[in-house]
Amino acid sequence: MNKNKHDLQNRLLDFSVSILTIVEKLPKNYAGIHFAKQLVRCGTAPAFHHSEAQSAESRRDFIHKMKIGVKELRETFMNLKIIYKKPLLKNELVKMTIIECNELISIFVKSIQTAKKNLN
Repeated sequence: MNKNKHDLQNRLLDFSVSILTIVEKLPKNYAGIHFAKQLVRCGTAPAFHHSEAQSAESRRDFIHKMKIGVKELRETFMNLKIIYKKPLLKNELVKMTIIECNELISIFVKSIQTAKKNLN
């Protein structure tokens, strides 16, 4: 197994766990519940999309699945920024998860760019 692929899978797994930890700490008011539901969906989805991309039927299928993962990461990034800025929850875990989310976006985008370049 490719070490970089394994590292990214582990990062996405850890990222999903961080998201779930944040969700558990959000207040149980209307806004907290709203963001908790949003964050569980978009914040854990990138791990699933990356996993699906590893079994892609073609390079185009790989690109498509990774693009969906980027969309989910960007949605997660904005949710986390709002949670932190409001603050619904303002702690080190949220700050570190925002940074990790941004790094994961960059990794996904670069992977998509490389796959597109290799299409030709």
